[in-house]
This record gives sequence, structure tokens and C-alpha cells, in this order.
Amino acid sequence: MNDESPKFARYVPGPVTDEQVERMRKLADLPDSEIDFSDIPELDDAFFEYAKQGTMYRLTKQQTTLRLDADILDWFKRHAKDGKGYQTDINKALRAYVVAQERRAAKKAP
Repeated sequence: MNDESPKFARYVPGPVTDEQVERMRKLADLPDSEIDFSDIPELDDAFFEYAKQGTMYRLTKQQTTLRLDADILDWFKRHAKDGKGYQTDINKALRAYVVAQERRAAKKAP
């Protein structure tokens, strides 16, 4: 197995048939009162007390070598909890910058 092979499989659906389109139309027109939810438990406050958002999808990380100014790297390491997580903090700072630049570019676009 080479290092560039994917770590997960992707599902690529085939074309939707006319029969499937018709079934989806019928389902979309069905009122909630006619849907059988008996096999699905209703979510209560206890569920949401322990629910966590965003645990099912993680962005793909790519390992790289990056040269940073020593004082910048030192700052992130000093501000990380127990000296750990500084790389995540650097990633967050870079992401915030990228998002800000994207927003700025979107405002300038006609």
C-alpha cells in the first residue's frame, strides 16, 4: 500500500431514475402526520445535554514542513496549554486570516 492511497472510500451515486424521482416527489408531498416515527425515539433534554456538534467530520490534515520566525513559533508554544496544541493554534490563526481575506475579497467583488 503506498502512502498516497486514500484513507477512506467515497460513495459516488449513480444517476437518479424516473422512478426514484417520483418516489421522492410523493414523499415530499406527504404530511408529517402521515409519517410513522414509531421506530425513532424522540430526542429529549437528556440527549442534548451530552450531544456534541461536529464530531463526525474532520477536515483532512496534510503534513508539511514550514519555516516560521523563531519568535512567532516561541509565542505559540508559550501560549499553548502545557506546550501542547500549538500547531492547532497556528492552524486556527491561519484559518482566521484566510476567512478574513475571503470575506474582504467577497465585499470587493461586483
